[in-house]
Amino acid sequence: MPLNVEDKKAIVADVGAQLAAAQTVVLAEYRGIPVGELTTLRANARAQGVYLRVLKNTLARRAAQGTQFEPLADSMVGPLIYGISVDPIASAKVLQQFAKTQEHLVIKAGLYNGKMLDVNGVKALASIPSRDELLSQLLGVMLAPVSAMARVLGAVAAQKAAGAPAPAAVPVAAVAATEAVADAVPAEVVAEAASAVEAAADQSNVEPPAAE
Repeated sequence: MPLNVEDKKAIVADVGAQLAAAQTVVLAEYRGIPVGELTTLRANARAQGVYLRVLKNTLARRAAQGTQFEPLADSMVGPLIYGISVDPIASAKVLQQFAKTQEHLVIKAGLYNGKMLDVNGVKALASIPSRDELLSQLLGVMLAPVSAMARVLGAVAAQKAAGAPAPAAVPVAAVAATEAVADAVPAEVVAEAASAVEAAADQSNVEPPAAE
């Protein structure tokens, strides 16, 4: 059923609002994909916070005008599905993962942080760990020094009770590893992991022994 003028205006306004908040857009050709599989793809995208929509390219170009995604206009050719996400990685990851199992989904182009991406660029972006994956990895590394500190403090208390010399220092290798990982992770993810570590430390009731 053809779209009337009001329908087209509504679509342009909706897509334009998504683009205004987005960091990444990925275009993929979907010709030949069964409806059931597209439904699955949409569900996966929705779960990852990705706005995924089949669009008429003329409307997509109109929505992109005046935004950082306007350079994608030349790539808007053929039957395309558009992945738009606030998360810089999510749209690339959702479409690339689906493309691995469905050969009819062909990544065409993308744009992230003002830079055009070809197929390899989209694949590279999709290979970056997601925020949740980064947070999980960083939290694991940051919790290691907490565990090490707990063991050292326990040893200090035991050695003091026995009259033996206390250990000279807390192991520094774990701390160095934490700093190295933190340097490679966005600041907001580090802060979120730090809060989780602090909460974990509170729950473990790790306290230094009282001075004699």
